[in-house]
Amino acid sequence: MTVPSPAQNEAIVPAAEISERARIAEAVIRNAGNLAADFYRRRSTLPIQQKGVQDFVSEADRACEELIVEALARHFPEDGFLGEEGGQRSEGKLIWVVDPIDGTDNFLRGIPFWCVSIGLVADRQALLGYIYNPVTEELFSAVKGHGAFLNGEAIRVSDTADVGRARICLGFSYRRPVAPHARVVKALLDAHCEYSRLGSGALGVAYTAAGRFDAYWEHHINAWDVAAGLAILTEAGGVTNDFLAGDGFERGKEIFASTPAIAPRLAALIRAAVDG
Repeated sequence: MTVPSPAQNEAIVPAAEISERARIAEAVIRNAGNLAADFYRRRSTLPIQQKGVQDFVSEADRACEELIVEALARHFPEDGFLGEEGGQRSEGKLIWVVDPIDGTDNFLRGIPFWCVSIGLVADRQALLGYIYNPVTEELFSAVKGHGAFLNGEAIRVSDTADVGRARICLGFSYRRPVAPHARVVKALLDAHCEYSRLGSGALGVAYTAAGRFDAYWEHHINAWDVAAGLAILTEAGGVTNDFLAGDGFERGKEIFASTPAIAPRLAALIRAAVDG
């Protein structure tokens, strides 16, 4: 797991095009969040399907994704879309990456740790991200080259420099074996590093960007869970592995996102534990 230094900004897409998309995306994610919150209030009435060991889908997921895709496609018909429920619907130079409800199990259980996530990717780079928890009314946002924000206030990753004083958020997926995850937990505790597992990768990365956690790691996660968070985390001064390289966008992969000072040691600790 290689952790690169923060990259220099590149003019992938004209700034005006990104600015217009950011403006529209903020309105769309708030509308989707309001719809999701309405479903959340009546979640006990929703029919649920189980897609996998950890994967659930409800009417709320589908309806919110349709709202997002239809609204963005109306404004930007030339853009592509990748969504958790609908897959890759179309291709384009710019691709919207959508998770209508990240943390569906929390959502269905009435645990207020879930969110709507919308990212925009071009040329394997995350250009903007919005992550919205309508229960707490917290909107994390970033546009490449313009900083990261929480409800309009600038955010930065923590200044933690000692792994032994850090708190790491972990995710877990049965798409990878249990044993490496358990070894990572043990390695963190042996290093006196606290950890949490809260059930939403998008919010885990956003919380790292805001300095609430010092890092986020998951052995396998999908692009729709982290595309928005990658933009927010890097604009908040954090570092990540190169998640969108190779087949990460299409098939998902390991995610490591961290405040810079502890990143080398923490990445090495995790890698050693995973490799056994």
